[in-house]
Amino acid sequence: MSKLEDLLARNGALLADGATGTNLFDMGLVSGDAPELWNTDEPDKIRALHQSFVDAGSDIILTNTFGCNRHRLKLHNAQGRVKELNIAAVKLAREAVDTADREVLVGGSIGPTGELFQPLGALSYEEGVAAFRDQIEALVEGGADILWVETMSAVEEMKAAAEAAKGFDLPLVITASFDTAGKTMMGLAPKGLGDLQTQFACTPVAIGSNCGVGASDLLAAIMDITEAYPEAIVVAKANCGIPQIRGDEVVYTGTPDLMARYAHMALDAGARIIGGCCGTSPVHLAAMRQALDSHQAGSRPELADIISEIGPLVSPPNREADAARAESANGSARRRGRRRG
Repeated sequence: MSKLEDLLARNGALLADGATGTNLFDMGLVSGDAPELWNTDEPDKIRALHQSFVDAGSDIILTNTFGCNRHRLKLHNAQGRVKELNIAAVKLAREAVDTADREVLVGGSIGPTGELFQPLGALSYEEGVAAFRDQIEALVEGGADILWVETMSAVEEMKAAAEAAKGFDLPLVITASFDTAGKTMMGLAPKGLGDLQTQFACTPVAIGSNCGVGASDLLAAIMDITEAYPEAIVVAKANCGIPQIRGDEVVYTGTPDLMARYAHMALDAGARIIGGCCGTSPVHLAAMRQALDSHQAGSRPELADIISEIGPLVSPPNREADAARAESANGSARRRGRRRG
């Protein structure tokens, strides 16, 4: 049993951390700069962010390595620093968790390459696997407890990350962002992520959703996953309410009270690892910690309950379009069947 599974077995549910990027902007990060470079340029600020999450009650904190692969780093002429920056990031996270008075795990954050895979783009599957493997080797060497693949959209990229994780003795977590009419940008539905579990070269210990367009939309995605796969360990890591553009700033509308209610509903929806993504501060996390500690199991929520408690869906599923596509596919199958006959 991995450290993640053991801690889940003992605690029942775990609190993950909050936002990296939006909190670093409050610390002085400038839009367009790479947060990962702060692992060596501003280590005290990264360490302080991790410490604030630990102090707020997080059981899992993620390293500042979301874009720390060769393809993302080449945008900042740092593609040769994959190993250095990932190892530095894990060590900063470990400094925060190793002084805690309880067990806190370090998840090595692995985001998308930023490239389109063939045939839509130029990146081959093999090149994707190699890029993820470089990053994973460094995260493992640095001392990560979990390989945490997040904000994924394309099936091929998830499979490449899972293949790169194969052979390392660490639990794998994969979360996707269902931000386009209830699906990922590349068309994967929440249930489809569950269906993929047996197709990954390295079977994830947990699956789920992060980021997206709002807490309500994320909860709806979680409901679809847990309905189809009730035995799965599911992660819910929602943005802090709904993002709104005000001038040249993106402001997240979620209050600590709203995020506490979101945490309660995520638990009742079947999620076992709850956290926050963009806009989620240590103050929000402290309210979520209290929600997890005081939670009394309720009935599984309905979508109407989520909308009433958390807010409207920002990008609701297009059920009519899905039904039309399904009917078209069925019609094509029937026609193919007649031709074969």
